[in-house]
Amino acid sequence: MSKQELDEILRVSRRNNQAVGVTGLLIVGGRRFLQALEGPSESVMTTYDRIKADDRHFAAVILSDREIAERSFSEWAMGYQPAGTPRAAGTVASDVAALIAPIIDPIVHAYFEEFAKKHAA
Repeated sequence: MSKQELDEILRVSRRNNQAVGVTGLLIVGGRRFLQALEGPSESVMTTYDRIKADDRHFAAVILSDREIAERSFSEWAMGYQPAGTPRAAGTVASDVAALIAPIIDPIVHAYFEEFAKKHAA
């Protein structure tokens, strides 16, 4: 997937998410994506259904679906970290660690941490 394709996905996702009150985080490793979506249940499920219907996606799986007391990514229409492309300030692992630090749920936190380890090479 090219940088332009990813930039377009992020542009559209951020616009759509902001319009329906969805926030989240997207980490990309090659052609694999791990994404957290949070917000009103109906908006999150509508967003997920739109993602699943996009023919660029296959084998979409919900790893966790539960009500949360507080958002982990309230400031981000869609936070993003490309695995394998470290920012100048650090490594992918440290960048992802900083991005996922707000995740309170230990299981969801572990999903992102392990995904970054596996796809950061």
